Amino acid sequence: MTAVRERDADGMAVASFLLGLPGLLVLNLLLGPMAIVLASLALWRGTTRRGRALLGLFLGVADLVVLAVLIGADRTVSWGLAG
Repeated sequence: MTAVRERDADGMAVASFLLGLPGLLVLNLLLGPMAIVLASLALWRGTTRRGRALLGLFLGVADLVVLAVLIGADRTVSWGLAG
């Protein structure tokens, strides 16, 4: 049972990283919180990939910070690269 729980926690750590990274560019509001939750669960369950979980947590928070800055810059939730 412990091996399954550890493997699940490791998968959550990797998933948090993989969700947080594209969240910097697209779907910040969706991917950021998902990365934060998965990273927190992975850390709580004692993942062996602690660094990846912490990076996923950082990226999830960064997603929300980027979204807040962009909303503050043009007062809208939608944004694009074209000027």
